[in-house]
Amino acid sequence: MEHKKEFIKGTLTGVLLTLLIVSLVSGGFHRINTDIISADTQTKLTQLKKLIDTTYLHDVKEDDLEEGLYKGYVDGLNDQYSVYYDKKETKALRESLSGSFSGIGAGMTQDASSGIITVTQVYKNSPADKAGLKKGDILYSVKGKTVTGKDLDKVVSQIKGKKGTTVTLTVIRGSSADKITVKAKRDIIKVETVTHKVLDGQIGYIAITEFDSVTGDQFSKALKSLQKENIKGLVVDLRNNPGGSLTTVCDILDSILPKGLIVYTKDKNGQKEEFKSDEKHQLNLPMSVLVNGQSASASEIFAGAVQDYKKATIVGMKTYGKGVVQNLFDLKDGTCLKLTIAEYYTPKGRNIDGKGIKPDVKVEYKYNAKNPKADNQLEKAVSVVKKNIK
Repeated sequence: MEHKKEFIKGTLTGVLLTLLIVSLVSGGFHRINTDIISADTQTKLTQLKKLIDTTYLHDVKEDDLEEGLYKGYVDGLNDQYSVYYDKKETKALRESLSGSFSGIGAGMTQDASSGIITVTQVYKNSPADKAGLKKGDILYSVKGKTVTGKDLDKVVSQIKGKKGTTVTLTVIRGSSADKITVKAKRDIIKVETVTHKVLDGQIGYIAITEFDSVTGDQFSKALKSLQKENIKGLVVDLRNNPGGSLTTVCDILDSILPKGLIVYTKDKNGQKEEFKSDEKHQLNLPMSVLVNGQSASASEIFAGAVQDYKKATIVGMKTYGKGVVQNLFDLKDGTCLKLTIAEYYTPKGRNIDGKGIKPDVKVEYKYNAKNPKADNQLEKAVSVVKKNIK
């Protein structure tokens, strides 16, 4: 790899970003930065503060008001991917990036249009598993507060917490929409982002749930294990994978693609940054990649790159369509900002934001009530690989 840079869930960069700089004092809001806070805005903030102090019924935490200013300022961008994280949320985010955190052991994804959050993975013997959570459950509330439409990262940060403490979740399950409340006792969770096995016909199978800091090493070990089994082809399953680190997905693609461009980005000034694979590694196996409408960002970089190089057949449904890059900025006070800073393009120059990656072989998942474990999409992906084995 010639470049390293984080994408969406990347490590904090240490860059201090100037935000709305105000402080709360007993006499009202004190203006610090006149370049950001206009006189009219300052006047209105002072009016709001006075009204709150003199008429608001409940107790007021001034720190919460100040945090609300920062959150509201970033929300004003009307960009669903740009988010301000307070200290508690930032701490939880750091933990999730490390590959080990205190939580319940469940993976979740969010539908862009409805805001509905769905459980996509439950780790075996995890607190979530023991509490009775199931794959496919729709998360309705956390600690009694509804979460539909809320930022997924913030919802996840609420679910995480100190080891030994308990969190209450309410989910909606099945076609009958039963509302079920469970209590999960948090524990230390080691993220398992990669699973693998050998399917009939000596076809290797690797599922990647997200691209975190631990994923590259887990993928490498999984691939080596499968190669020792003398696999004849490979299926990579990226269904419901929401994305993650640009560095990680590029490192994995570097072990698959020939020498050349993996992906490139363009910022607001048109400045281009390229991420390339070297010639040290290349996977020469018939391969298919499974995707669906919840395969996003880094997953789409993976699918787009192998599709452009014709290294794999994309099977499933059109992907999410997230073609923008976020960086995490450390604000030096325990908080951070996730901000959209660029668009990305596939090796052939495709920008898929709002469009997604179209599969080479379109297959919609069909649930089989007689055989719930049946997976018609996976069956098709395997058959595609088998046809390409020489």
